[in-house]
Amino acid sequence: MRKVVLGTAVAFVAAGCAVAALIVRHRMRKSGRLARARAIVKEIEEKCETPIAKLQLVADDMMAEMHAGLADEGGSKLKMLITYVNNLPTGHEKGLFYALDLGGTNFRVIRVQLGGKEQGVVKQEAEEVSIPPHLMVGSSHELFDFIAKRLAKFIASESEEFKLPEGRQRELGFTFSFPVRQISLASGTLIKWTKGFSIEETVGEDVVAELNKAIERQGLDLHVTALVNDTVGTLAGGRYYDNDVHASVILGTGTNAAYVERADAIPKWHGLLPKSGEMVINMEWGNFVSSHLPLTEYDLSLDAESLNPGEQIFEKLISGMYLGEILRRVLLKLAKEASLFGDIVPPKLSIPFILRTPHMSSMHHDTSSDLRAVASKLKDVLEITNTTLKTRKMVVEICDIIIKRGARLSAAGMVGILKKQGRDSGEKQRFVIAVDGGLFEHYTLFRECLEGSLAEILGTEVASFVIITHANDGSGIGAALIAASNSQYSLVETS
Repeated sequence: MRKVVLGTAVAFVAAGCAVAALIVRHRMRKSGRLARARAIVKEIEEKCETPIAKLQLVADDMMAEMHAGLADEGGSKLKMLITYVNNLPTGHEKGLFYALDLGGTNFRVIRVQLGGKEQGVVKQEAEEVSIPPHLMVGSSHELFDFIAKRLAKFIASESEEFKLPEGRQRELGFTFSFPVRQISLASGTLIKWTKGFSIEETVGEDVVAELNKAIERQGLDLHVTALVNDTVGTLAGGRYYDNDVHASVILGTGTNAAYVERADAIPKWHGLLPKSGEMVINMEWGNFVSSHLPLTEYDLSLDAESLNPGEQIFEKLISGMYLGEILRRVLLKLAKEASLFGDIVPPKLSIPFILRTPHMSSMHHDTSSDLRAVASKLKDVLEITNTTLKTRKMVVEICDIIIKRGARLSAAGMVGILKKQGRDSGEKQRFVIAVDGGLFEHYTLFRECLEGSLAEILGTEVASFVIITHANDGSGIGAALIAASNSQYSLVETS
């Protein structure tokens, strides 16, 4: 009997030891995974570092590329496109003007009644229209006829509050957010379609001429006065309200910048100098590249697998389309190499672009003690459940690293523009940069980091004269304002 009891006791002890050993091994494995995860996060943090010295070098490179792009077509990765916009709004503009904003699967039509300095924008109305998918791959004639018909319908709904003086033709600013080679203020040939459009016969054609022909077929007394992109529209919208707006930046799904340059500082400009002495330059800064940009393995793989490898490098570091995808790639490595979310890699984590920047923003801004918004997004978007608080804190930490790099590089790009204009030193005059885009508008931590970084790079005294202002809907009303400031009736109406 004693032998049986003793044997049972020994068995219990042995089993206990085995369980204890399993627990120890589990804890060691868990500890090892956490150490590996920490090492990966530390590595990305070091690779993404943006000390002031590095940001200054990025700004210097931006300035150098601006000079090169102004000197010669193809002289730089920055296209530095001449926009032919040399008359920006002053606030004195009067009259009824229209805008058409075509930048994706929807387009907007806008009308605005301007009342000069005393009244400003008297009345504004807009309507958004979805483009049927078959028209995005059909014929040029069908697409522009559809747009012109909706434009005619919108014009027909004009109320008495919108007044067009007798004998006047309606004028329209056309925001066309696709690659074009602009040859005058109101003409530009399409280089290629993007964003799901594929109408080969339009490539190489003047998109303004195509729209004007469709307008004529509708019997509309309407003329396209200006062709602009959303960045130039943002600059015009900002300038209408503040004469010290000299540059604009889009920080949204994509990114770009425009600024006002002295016309005699554009060596590649061979025409007569405009009376204003100024010219708005569309930088296309998303294509900027510098040896000082802090690139990681995640950025390199994203670029290699993109539709445009080697292009838009700056955009892939700072814009809303890519920030969430960078986060996904980091989390996937953590899942594979450190089992951050358990032994099995969550299948949805392998789907490119499933994690969008708004998801990232929601997690990054989570201030709850248990980071419940982080847990919710991981579950809803990636089907990752039962995460620990440590894991959720790590996700927030990675968001912070990626966003800080993007915001600080955006600030360095702005400093590059200031340097080119000689406004990065002691000149005590306001220099306002109008910024639009969902990333800037809605991602608070990104915006705050950008503004703080700008002050850090420039120094407090200089930064006090550089103002960042949110210019909402530049792509819409901005085009109408450019049509107004370049109206064929400007001598009568804008004096």
